[in-house]
Amino acid sequence: MYTFIVNPNARTGLGHKIWNELETELQNRHVNYQVFFTKYQNHATKIAKEITSSHSHCTLIALGGDGTINEIINGITDLSNVTLGYIPIGSSNDFSRGLNLSSNPMDALKHILSPSHIAYINIGTLSYGSEKRRFAVSAGIGFDAEVCHRISFSKLKVFFNKIKLGKLSYTGVAIQSILMQTPKKMTITLDHNKTISFDKTYFAAFMNQKYEGGGFMFCPKAQPGDDLLDLIVVEGLPKLKILLLLPTAFWGKHTLFHGIHTYQCKNAKIQSEISLPVHTDGEAVFQQECISGTLETEKLRMIIS
Repeated sequence: MYTFIVNPNARTGLGHKIWNELETELQNRHVNYQVFFTKYQNHATKIAKEITSSHSHCTLIALGGDGTINEIINGITDLSNVTLGYIPIGSSNDFSRGLNLSSNPMDALKHILSPSHIAYINIGTLSYGSEKRRFAVSAGIGFDAEVCHRISFSKLKVFFNKIKLGKLSYTGVAIQSILMQTPKKMTITLDHNKTISFDKTYFAAFMNQKYEGGGFMFCPKAQPGDDLLDLIVVEGLPKLKILLLLPTAFWGKHTLFHGIHTYQCKNAKIQSEISLPVHTDGEAVFQQECISGTLETEKLRMIIS
């Protein structure tokens, strides 16, 4: 039994249209499946929790964007009991980009129905106050989170989605945000024993995969199954230089410049001098002063191709 969790509003309503095409293929193949459509924010979390609460193995198939993936992994009761397939139709698709999944929905479905490559991937956990939230791609504080917050309400995203250039909306909002931001003091603690302070930090992010924000290769060394959490810190740079460096991040070349720091660790803590926007996989979290990141003990079984 395949259980599909479909976001019909993904990429400005494209989700429902694509699902209708995929369902025809499923019916022609006489595949045993059930489908749930998300109707509100965090609905996918509720659906995934109900499905996995029996602790028996199941196969979940997500159709949506990075936000849909984030909601689903936050609802899974036991990661080791789930096989996840993904049909990416979001704006940024950083999760599928990092795993090199097919961007063609029909091809992605065929890989899911007849898989040839299964991978076991890490899932991150962000802690803030007494709360915890999982992430599949990244979690950050500062500039990158502010972009995620603003993109949720941006008309640019709707416009670029309609012309199939959704990831450009992140670039546009990023330029706007960096011009408005004032860098803050942050302290980073790696693996409980190495502490580093930065006086003028634009953002810091935990990365489980290479890409964030619609294709920026912020942590080129990040691998989703290596049991390591990657971390990027951007600090001490003039805003003009950041704007000039931003395009180089699409190829991971930004790490060659002073002010761009990357680390690998098992866990890390970020302390800011004031509360700043926070995100997990582009989903907004209430502003926080202190966040911690680590990896779940269990890995998630993922259909790659």
